[in-house]
Amino acid sequence: MKTYIGIDLGGTNVRVCKIMANGNILQEVKSLSYGMEGPEVVIENLVKLIKSIDAYQECSGIGIGVPGPVDTVNKVMKISSNLKGFTDYPIAKVLEEKVGLPVFVDNDANVAGLAEALVGAGKGLGIVYYVTISTGIGGALIVNGKLISGKSGYAGETGNMIVDPYRKPFNNLNPGASESEASGRALTRKGKELFGEDAIQNAGDVFALAASGNSDAQKLIDQMTTDLAILFSHVAHIVDPHMFVIGGGVLKSKAQWFDTMIEKFKTFVHPGMRDVKFEVAKLEEPGIVGAAMLPVSNGL
Repeated sequence: MKTYIGIDLGGTNVRVCKIMANGNILQEVKSLSYGMEGPEVVIENLVKLIKSIDAYQECSGIGIGVPGPVDTVNKVMKISSNLKGFTDYPIAKVLEEKVGLPVFVDNDANVAGLAEALVGAGKGLGIVYYVTISTGIGGALIVNGKLISGKSGYAGETGNMIVDPYRKPFNNLNPGASESEASGRALTRKGKELFGEDAIQNAGDVFALAASGNSDAQKLIDQMTTDLAILFSHVAHIVDPHMFVIGGGVLKSKAQWFDTMIEKFKTFVHPGMRDVKFEVAKLEEPGIVGAAMLPVSNGL
């Protein structure tokens, strides 16, 4: 079975793994990423880590997951706030020259979705749409095993999609953007506004209040399920996927919102679309596995 190298490159840490085509992790090395010290330092460290992988030359390719949008045609990051100097830097080309393997790069949420589509919950299905609901909301579209990133790297993103244009804008997003209304951060913000700064530290506190019978907290969660149902219905009417795969920290409270959201979704779409599957992400390491799947998605 072919093997690949997956790289999870963040502003603080980096992980490099040798991974089989079925998603099994064979070897891992990690270190600080030196993200604020510039491309030369980061690249030198990456090369060192890659070459420490056993028989790295025999791997079929390398994939890198990075934060922010990526121009996958030119293989460059379009925004690199956590990695100084990497905006439009030819990271893939430079690594290819230094290690002699084909290199691909994409957004970290996209590669997590790719992993779920190829070897996770959506394995074997033609169209898989991955949505992560955590501090923010992100998405990825995978069609016939290929990640669809679009001309500018923004394809599949769901966080800025509008669920209600008549609400206030937050964090430079659209008024009523899904991330501003239905993410963990949004639920925390709304909880603080309603119950006070000291009472709510995170979204889990709102879910706990709702579980204890607090009607105001229950209303917040009910609104969240409506907003998510609208978001998924927008995506469904454009993509009509075989499956939505959902990941992220908000799933810790799945019992309080997941099934309700699905039932509301069904009321917002055509009857013939109501059988789409909603599944929870199943992989423990979707980011690093998905990075390794980038060469697979590109035919290697």
